[in-house]
Amino acid sequence: MAGERTGARTGEFSNWKRSTTVSSGTSAQGPRLRPTLDGIPTYKPGKPAGADAYKLSSNENPYEPLPGVLAAAVEAAGSFNRYPDMGVSELASVLAERFGVPVEHIATGTGSVGVAQSLILATAGPGDEVVFAWRSFEAYPIITQVAGATPVPVPLRENGDHDLDAMLAAITPNTRLVFVCNPNNPTGNVIHRAELERFLDAVPGDVLVVVDEAYIEFIRDPEVPNGIDLYRDRPNVCVLRTFSKAYGLAGLRVGFAVAHEPVAAALRKTAVPFGVSQLAQNAAVASLRAEEALLVRVDALVEERARVVAGLRAQGWEIPDSQANFVWLGLGERSPEFAAACAEAGVMVRPFPEGVRVSIGEADGNSIFLSVAEAFRKSL
Repeated sequence: MAGERTGARTGEFSNWKRSTTVSSGTSAQGPRLRPTLDGIPTYKPGKPAGADAYKLSSNENPYEPLPGVLAAAVEAAGSFNRYPDMGVSELASVLAERFGVPVEHIATGTGSVGVAQSLILATAGPGDEVVFAWRSFEAYPIITQVAGATPVPVPLRENGDHDLDAMLAAITPNTRLVFVCNPNNPTGNVIHRAELERFLDAVPGDVLVVVDEAYIEFIRDPEVPNGIDLYRDRPNVCVLRTFSKAYGLAGLRVGFAVAHEPVAAALRKTAVPFGVSQLAQNAAVASLRAEEALLVRVDALVEERARVVAGLRAQGWEIPDSQANFVWLGLGERSPEFAAACAEAGVMVRPFPEGVRVSIGEADGNSIFLSVAEAFRKSL
């Protein structure tokens, strides 16, 4: 009997092998991939900087880890032969206490972009639409198309603000999700409370609105609302946050959403299992506990932002009143030329077709950028 079973298995394997051989002989083009991928651009990170250059292209925090954070990560590294806590339980508990929300309303992921992708997977697919301002965060159209849904970009106003009326008009019965980036990346513009509340109250209740607040710690405009205040009595509002910017954990990839339980539960279903490493979890908890030191560093970056903005305006540049950790020059087709001039001088910046985004980094790097901007302005 055993020999018969073995023979049967051998025969099945031989048949499978012959079929695959014939198949490979008739098609030498390899696996069939989704044709929609051909139209999806690859996300472009900011260019790295060499040893003698400053990286002002990725909106990173230029400071070293906060007190206690590196030690927490090193301690966690001693057990990375084990899987991390899949439920991210300690971090979720600390976040829930920090923001005064139920722990069931917290969902985490690999940076805010990882959570954003999970949000789309939870809400949209082929035939569905995702609305967002444009230009805004570069990943929005990419992760929408990866899910098979249709991106619906709505042009910014001429001054770089979200056109919320146009975004509202763009919502159709096929719309499943709307991204609102506040402050907007890459322009730095913000939406004030009255305008945003009016928009949220006009959006149909079955459409999820994601308020992306990756740069909220840098806001100093008192008229800009905290998204968590807006979500509390609006079941279709989700708030997106990250530890990559102000908290300086860009390399560890940890972000989170605050949303009502049905949405947060869906996020946990669509997240990559064990996606947030234990190093990232422990570092994020330690960062939250070092918030006093964090605020000192953020204040210093805001002061440096004010210096850069004042310097640019003194040179004659018309720029948005950025509430993030970067500034925006609307250079249009001359953006690559300006980025090349910055690189030659020793600073890496981020060019887009519409303009150039420049992160607020080390003071020396910012000063080099200002020198390049002054020379370039004179050439216009």
